[in-house]
Amino acid sequence: PGDTTGTFCGTPNYIAPEILRGEEYDFSVDWWALGVLMYEMLAGRSPFDAVGNADNPDQNTEDYLFQIILEKPIRIPRSLSVKAAALLKGFLNKAPAERLGCHPQTGFTDIQSHPFFRSIDWVLLEEKQIVPPYKPHIRHERDLEHFDPAFTNEPVRLTPDDPKMISNIDQSEFDGFEYVNPLLMSLEDCV
Repeated sequence: PGDTTGTFCGTPNYIAPEILRGEEYDFSVDWWALGVLMYEMLAGRSPFDAVGNADNPDQNTEDYLFQIILEKPIRIPRSLSVKAAALLKGFLNKAPAERLGCHPQTGFTDIQSHPFFRSIDWVLLEEKQIVPPYKPHIRHERDLEHFDPAFTNEPVRLTPDDPKMISNIDQSEFDGFEYVNPLLMSLEDCV
């Protein structure tokens, strides 16, 4: 509590406005990212899905995405319940001090008591005693039945390991690193 950072990092679609503004931030950015994730799960799309799908190439850039995150209001689909809409509005508040979960005294309690989560027994959840509403039947450890074939049928694209290509890549960022993956060592050298 009270600790902040100013590092610019994160997956672009999930970066909170305070990071983009170059402000010091705390855990508030995590509640923003959870809001983006929950929006995607509840609405079936990103709150910023216009970026990357526009006819105008200038509107398909990371800079444009960041401008949208900073300046445009987030539109909550009318198809969502009142509780879900209120939850998303709370997490996706562009003002971190007003964001759901960010009040200094009540923080996580505000989330726990939100109407969207009211039916959850948080003690049982913490003790891992809640039975999930759906538990997929897995036949074996490589069972892909519950994954969309659109993804499982994609060809595997391995990172090229052509020594010539690698030698042309600047490796100076790795100076001083000593780790060698044991899978790359011969059996005699394995640790």
